Amino acid sequence: MKELMIKFKKAMGAVYAKKPEEMKKFGEFINTVLKDGKLDLKTKELICVGIGITSRCRYCIGLHVEQAFKAGATEEEIMEAGMVAVVMGGGPAYTHLTDLVDAIQRVKEGI
Repeated sequence: MKELMIKFKKAMGAVYAKKPEEMKKFGEFINTVLKDGKLDLKTKELICVGIGITSRCRYCIGLHVEQAFKAGATEEEIMEAGMVAVVMGGGPAYTHLTDLVDAIQRVKEGI
């Protein structure tokens, strides 16, 4: 997972360099949606974790586990969000719990 996230962040930097206006607007959209509203940031990041799992997006899982921890989520809350995702995503989502566990471990170890 660590190598995957390094690759992702490097690639997004390259995309930003080539398409700065579009990436800036996309970033503004994300920041607007994820700011505290009726749902707090932690809840929104836990939703993102679940959607990442049901979408089978390893990059999304890694990124949003990291962001969920930063927003104050506990390992137990992140795992529970993962299990809710399995309810909606079935077997394919279940297999991506391995990515969830890897991402949690990476964040806990600070890598």
